[in-house]
Amino acid sequence: MENLPVEVIGNILSHLGTARDVVVASATCRKWREACRKHLHTLSFKSDDWPRDITTRKLEILITQTIFQTMGLQCLSIHMDSVHEFAAAPVIAWLMYTRETLRSLSYNVRTTPNVNVLEKCGRQKLEALDLDHNSITGVEPSYQRFTCLKSLSLRHVSISALDLSLLLAACPKIESLTLDALEIVTSESQSSVELSSPTLKCLYARSVGVDKIILEADNLESLHLNALNLDSFELIGKGTLKHLKIDDVSVTNLDIGENMDHLEVVDVSNFMIIWLKFYNMISRASKLRKLRLWGVVFDDEDEVIDSESIAISFPLLKHLSLSYEIRDGLLHYGLQGSSQLENVDILELGWTVISENFGHWVFGMIERCPNLKKLVIHGALSETKTREERQMLANFTSFIVCLMRKYSHVDVQFEYE
Repeated sequence: MENLPVEVIGNILSHLGTARDVVVASATCRKWREACRKHLHTLSFKSDDWPRDITTRKLEILITQTIFQTMGLQCLSIHMDSVHEFAAAPVIAWLMYTRETLRSLSYNVRTTPNVNVLEKCGRQKLEALDLDHNSITGVEPSYQRFTCLKSLSLRHVSISALDLSLLLAACPKIESLTLDALEIVTSESQSSVELSSPTLKCLYARSVGVDKIILEADNLESLHLNALNLDSFELIGKGTLKHLKIDDVSVTNLDIGENMDHLEVVDVSNFMIIWLKFYNMISRASKLRKLRLWGVVFDDEDEVIDSESIAISFPLLKHLSLSYEIRDGLLHYGLQGSSQLENVDILELGWTVISENFGHWVFGMIERCPNLKKLVIHGALSETKTREERQMLANFTSFIVCLMRKYSHVDVQFEYE
């Protein structure tokens, strides 16, 4: 270790993970202290890393001393729980001291009064910004401009719809946007937010408190909607979407555009849809590689998804996941037609409520996949199962053993909840 250059030692210290470990390690010798001061590029402060009885004032001093001993910090993460509420002055000092060299900032600090992080870090070299439990008011795009920012994450943040739009516009190179548990401040009876970015590639939206989202993004490749209750979601773009994931969403009108030439993954779960409308939307995705429909509830109880339509519409499909859904005696995933799923090599099938016909359905699906390599069975188990359900599970177990003997080349796995 004595022969290691100080630059290498600084790189080692940067990978320790927690600032507490860096402080302890840097006390080893003078050379390590020099490496910490001149070549440390990453620091992470978490309240859980320090004694539970440590005071907020002591934490302020420790963080201040540690940060001010560095020269050229590039990645800074400060996450403090709600027990600690800091004075604004030392927090502002941390940001002002590091902002000229910072490339990444992850910030969750409660202060009195609130610190405007955008004001302190705007017009700098920041490439990734993660704000948690913060309040943003009065965005000024001309001053609070992030010319290098590529990734923006807002979690448990209070912000107006207008400020959110202005903030996105102030990031001319942004590629990834995360909106998680946002409190959107609006004065209208029906709240909506309009977002526009020519460079945005990935959007993750979860628990955003609005009724309507309009997103204009010509280069969007990944869209993930989670835990949303919307009247409308509209994507305006040039049809570059590759990955679409919808989980636990209620939306009356969903419009992701007409051009599906690049769509490769559709993952839908816990979602009520008008299947014909949704299918017409994705059926043009001739390059689709993965399709997952899990816990999907159809608005029209007579609607059926048949494997024939899937085989014809998605000839390149390799990974298919379907859950066995019966409503009013009607199976929503039928085996109509004779077309085979030639390229499917991974098949995931499961149930929420076991049925005596589940095994036969599994067999029918496997027969449709002549090049199958892996079968995953998902099931829901409960301690309060009826005798009839237990018997059906036993029958299915016997059935699957016979199935495994016939298709010995298929890797069969089970995942039970």
